[in-house]
Amino acid sequence: MEFDVVQGDIATQSADALVNAAGTSLRMGSGVAGALRRGAGEEITEAAIAKGPVELGEVAVTDAYELDAEYVIHAAAMPHYGDGTATAESVREATRNALEAADELGCGSLVIPALGCGVAGFDLEDGARIIAEELDVFEPDSLADVRFIAYSDGEYRTILEATEAVRG
Repeated sequence: MEFDVVQGDIATQSADALVNAAGTSLRMGSGVAGALRRGAGEEITEAAIAKGPVELGEVAVTDAYELDAEYVIHAAAMPHYGDGTATAESVREATRNALEAADELGCGSLVIPALGCGVAGFDLEDGARIIAEELDVFEPDSLADVRFIAYSDGEYRTILEATEAVRG
């Protein structure tokens, strides 16, 4: 599947679905979750918690509230909420399940961050490569506009390099 690497604040993106880098409790703390919570309003926190907890690698879907999206897909790449680290398997499964959920919802556009690579402590270069591999092999029915988003300059360069290595 084709996808773009972009830089910016995920909470300001316009798409059918935005992916939250969540823990299994689905509590919205800092990092990507904090940005989405600030953009969506506190209702998203209550909605997410009501859907949890979920198993590691699984996803839950909520309304996007005040964000410029229809849905937020909460992808649990890390255990609980801050008391464990993500693994290669949890990053891969959370990515795959987020893509499948967006496609099943009929989404045409999706923005996904570097799941498990912030607060969850997984190495950004390795995580970006895993996510890029999953994006590369996914065969969507509805997804046509997929953006792999980075927040900082350094994160953007790392994700871009990992993506280029996957694409050859």
